[in-house]
Amino acid sequence: MIQDTETIDEFLAQRSVDVEQAIREAAAAEIMPRFRRLGASEIDQKSGPHDLVTDADRNAERYLTKELAALLPGSVVVGEEAVDADPTTYDAIQGDAPVWIVDPVDGTRQFVHGDDGFCTLVALVQRGTLLASWTYAPARGQLATAVRGGGAFLDGERLFAGPPAPGRDLEIATSHPDYTTDAQKRALLGLRVDGVAPRPCGSAGLEYLAVARGELDATAFSWEAAWDHAAGLLLVEEAGGAHLTLTGEPFRVTGGNTLPFTAARDAATARRVRGLLAGEA
Repeated sequence: MIQDTETIDEFLAQRSVDVEQAIREAAAAEIMPRFRRLGASEIDQKSGPHDLVTDADRNAERYLTKELAALLPGSVVVGEEAVDADPTTYDAIQGDAPVWIVDPVDGTRQFVHGDDGFCTLVALVQRGTLLASWTYAPARGQLATAVRGGGAFLDGERLFAGPPAPGRDLEIATSHPDYTTDAQKRALLGLRVDGVAPRPCGSAGLEYLAVARGELDATAFSWEAAWDHAAGLLLVEEAGGAHLTLTGEPFRVTGGNTLPFTAARDAATARRVRGLLAGEA
């Protein structure tokens, strides 16, 4: 089993292109042939009308599970659809082995409706530390990558989020009300103040990419599922951004966070948004 960080660093230096290829191939084989061609029998509901799953999700995750585990011997895969089938598989994030965290189609609702705002998310994590991430939007032809300490990139171009422009409202993507508790709804109401422009989020992965690009100022999310956040949080960090939970601590992919939490394009914006969520500003 590979457990040494230096060994994983070597793997990332030598095999990142193979990870990218596996992600592109999964999308080409299982996702894009179904884009705008889904039949009713290929779409199911999970927990509610906004929580959809398709054959593209399931088949792409199976493809990635096989390929990623083979690329890094001793690693395990935690995928959204596998966890839906067996919640105990999520526990692997707490272990010592390197973990691939996979969301095969992030933004399934958009995918189902023929909108190009969906992506495939893959992150490599060990002992709770985000090591690398891939955000692939196949319908847009975009691939964003990040390696801890090595920067964030979109199609090979370095990303720097930078601070928001002074004098304009902060644009913040927020959780859908269906996925918030009453206490979280009250916290999110803290964003409805002058100088802040909250809006409902789309694909979490693409919202994180927008933060890393400096096109969106922050997110405010109220759920912990690692497959939605792991890839994007590292992308934002490596682009110069920051993330904070309601208690002022960075978000932990291993769980136990106080929610909602924010990811923002710079540390000052993260602190401001956290303060609004906590009712301190």
